Amino acid sequence: MTIANRTKTIEEIRADFPILSRLVHGKPLVYLDNAATTQKPKQVIDAISDYYLNYNSNIHRGVHKLSQEATDEYEKSRTTVKNFINAHKYQEIIFTRGTTESINLVANSFVKPNLSEGDEVLISNMEHHSNIVPWQLVCEEKGAKLRVIPINDTGEIIFEEFEKLLTEKVKILSIAHVSNSIGTINPVKAMIEKAHAKGIPVLVDAAQSIQHIGIDVQDLQCDFLAFSGHKIYAPTGIGVLFAKEQHLKKMPPYQGGGDMISTVSFEKTTYNELPYKFEAGTTNIEGAIALGKAIEYFNSIGIGFISRHESELLEYGHSVLSEIKGLRFIGTAEQKASVISFLLDGIHPHDIGTMLDVDGVAVRTGQHCAEPLMKRFGIPATTRASFSFYNTKEEINVLAESIRKVIKMFS
Repeated sequence: MTIANRTKTIEEIRADFPILSRLVHGKPLVYLDNAATTQKPKQVIDAISDYYLNYNSNIHRGVHKLSQEATDEYEKSRTTVKNFINAHKYQEIIFTRGTTESINLVANSFVKPNLSEGDEVLISNMEHHSNIVPWQLVCEEKGAKLRVIPINDTGEIIFEEFEKLLTEKVKILSIAHVSNSIGTINPVKAMIEKAHAKGIPVLVDAAQSIQHIGIDVQDLQCDFLAFSGHKIYAPTGIGVLFAKEQHLKKMPPYQGGGDMISTVSFEKTTYNELPYKFEAGTTNIEGAIALGKAIEYFNSIGIGFISRHESELLEYGHSVLSEIKGLRFIGTAEQKASVISFLLDGIHPHDIGTMLDVDGVAVRTGQHCAEPLMKRFGIPATTRASFSFYNTKEEINVLAESIRKVIKMFS
């Protein structure tokens, strides 16, 4: 199968990911846990090795050649990220450890200094814990309230209720672009427009959308956007916070230490210019460099193909799995990313995941760091299959056949 407008076939793409060729319990690996973390192409793995083999050094500090090479590659990746999401300036790109740290940074440096008793922070009922707990912490400390946008039975935002919650008390709206547990794509652009009409800033959690949907922050006009490298074929421990320059200039540093300073004395410290004011200490240098390589690889495949292929996998997966008696989908929004969450009558998700693993099928089971969402649907957990552009319909067939084996065994 040849990809339209691309020189690589699916087989050639899969060959770029060494782990996809391994066996699990003697069976070919069928990796369907991409919402938890994506696998890494050779181009990314080689970039990490190249850094340590050839120019391992600290950045921004040294005058020697290795330090200059490392600094150049690190900052090149920042520019790659800036272009990828169409930020206005490279100064608006902050490297963090991931989405979680990015949200905590905004909560503590942007929101908390301006939060008073009785103020509100607005999130939705489908958020990941990393977009719940940071807001709870600052609300508890400041006497503010956390408000939750309800969702309907298909897993979609109830827009009318969202609009009612947009009051003058709300100091920020923090919303997932895509639900990690049920795949719902939220209408973030429309939500941003509504929030901005009332002067409310918006953070978009793009951890589950960055690898599926083309994102243009200038088009969205979000104030903040956060994502993790390991969701988009880069290493763990590296992430990005985009923030409008006007906000970053007013925000105090989140952490203190080396490289985020301009001058230090025992009487007073002045801070470095953007974006370095928010990158204290020695950062994940090789992770940032590898993130740039991951984005370059992603761009080489093309968001057009990725979106089409993953949509086909989602449609095919729903079609094939809907034929299985006793299987019930959780999250049936009209607009979805390539995530399928389901239940099997009378069989706990953990048992399902354990049995699928015997056939080499890797899925995620549990609450998916979205416990309030599970409570909304009145269930303890789900089994989740999540697809990437390197997955195939044949792998979905293996998943379906393995599920049938599970049902037969437990019946």
